[in-house]
Amino acid sequence: MASEVKSRYREEVDAKRILQIRSICRELPEACSDFLRGIALTTGTFTRLAYAIDLRTFFQFLHRERLSFSEKEPRLLRDQDLEKLTRSDLTAYSEYLTYYVKNEENELNARVVVNHELSIKRKLCAIRSFYDYLFKNQRIVSNVTELVPLPKVHEKPIIRLSREEMTAMLEVSRTGERMSKNQQKYQKLTSKRDFALLSLFLGTGIRVSECVGMNLQDVDLENNAFLVTRKGGNQVILYFPPEVAEALADYMAERNGIETLPGHEEALFLSLQRRRITQRAVQNLVKKYAASAAPLKSKISPHKLRSTFATNLYNETGDIYLVADVLGHSSVDTTRKHYADMTDARRRMAAEHVHLPGDPEFGKEER
Repeated sequence: MASEVKSRYREEVDAKRILQIRSICRELPEACSDFLRGIALTTGTFTRLAYAIDLRTFFQFLHRERLSFSEKEPRLLRDQDLEKLTRSDLTAYSEYLTYYVKNEENELNARVVVNHELSIKRKLCAIRSFYDYLFKNQRIVSNVTELVPLPKVHEKPIIRLSREEMTAMLEVSRTGERMSKNQQKYQKLTSKRDFALLSLFLGTGIRVSECVGMNLQDVDLENNAFLVTRKGGNQVILYFPPEVAEALADYMAERNGIETLPGHEEALFLSLQRRRITQRAVQNLVKKYAASAAPLKSKISPHKLRSTFATNLYNETGDIYLVADVLGHSSVDTTRKHYADMTDARRRMAAEHVHLPGDPEFGKEER
């Protein structure tokens, strides 16, 4: 029964994304629809929607900013038109992505978009994948996107919470201390839910998409376990510590007394509108409590809580493969790069093992 409910929720999410993809494709060259259909069996709807959005941004740029593409609307472009793309077009697009106005024709909805290295690289990779599809299917004679280097992404320090900040964040969500009076009014209504949500993130490292997709039937408090649907639709059973079990039990006792809106009866975490909570709402929730508990770390998100869990787990166990398995990573390279702060630990280790003359430890091994 639980898997059937989970399946229904996932199908609804996928259906909504598919409709979004189709709507975007109506603005794009027919080749874009062919490309997205061609990768449907190997990618999820979230990935394809991201590709569709990136392709729309690209073709809007070409139509508005490049003379060779200005005469035709993007949806009218054919394969022979796409072959006109040059290195200069791509270089100009890379620069354009650093700062542009979205929806500039509508002043009320216009907003400035600023992309940094990682976002620019991802958007250029989407264009590369599209042109690679065209080239491999012999729809164009050459792939100019391969001639333009991708931006180098510089490593940034991993932002995560210290143990003191974790404790403070959980305490704020439970008591409402340090928050404004207006925030406290809402916090009193959602304190058990928020405390359970944050405890689950910090105690298991699940993704925000996995969290909002959870149903009541997915939680087994007797065995401190829960069922989670990973990227790609695979379902796995994860386990949580006693502290998380206590927070979930407290919230679920309250949750079982709430009459939800139709269609949201099985959702575990609810909004104040008595419907399944959204990813955006959870992101705002985390940001709100982080602002009170860790004001110097303004960019704390559910993903940063995932990083916090993963780094703590690695520091406790030293087992990178365990961390990768719990996080649902197919490669430990992803885990090593983004979560486990191994480089800092290795640097500290180097300092501990090197001794200079005058140090009592110097020369002991030779003796």
